Amino acid sequence: MSPLLKKVLIPLYGDDVAPRFDLAPEVLIALLDEEGRVTDERTIVLPKASAEALCRLILDEKVETVVCGGIEDEYYQYLTWKKVRVLDSVIGDYGAVLRRLGEGSLREGDVLMH
Repeated sequence: MSPLLKKVLIPLYGDDVAPRFDLAPEVLIALLDEEGRVTDERTIVLPKASAEALCRLILDEKVETVVCGGIEDEYYQYLTWKKVRVLDSVIGDYGAVLRRLGEGSLREGDVLMH
């Protein structure tokens, strides 16, 4: 992976950011280029919802940023300790989230509903 690309993971519930990190049935992994454009994205259906398995996937995939709804403090602390940027309390469609992230304007607590 090019050092100019940023890898992002978003736990999903349908097309939206999952309300809870540990209950997401699937995740989106996207690559953003240096201008914030999505250059690649893929969805992974998880065999079962598990915060531990999700943390392992994040580290195995070398994800740099996680955008999620709610996350328990234990997992938030663990991921930030592992140098993963976590933006939590984000609500909205994953497409809108990726656009705002690419623009550099996504913040914790953002609500991006139509």
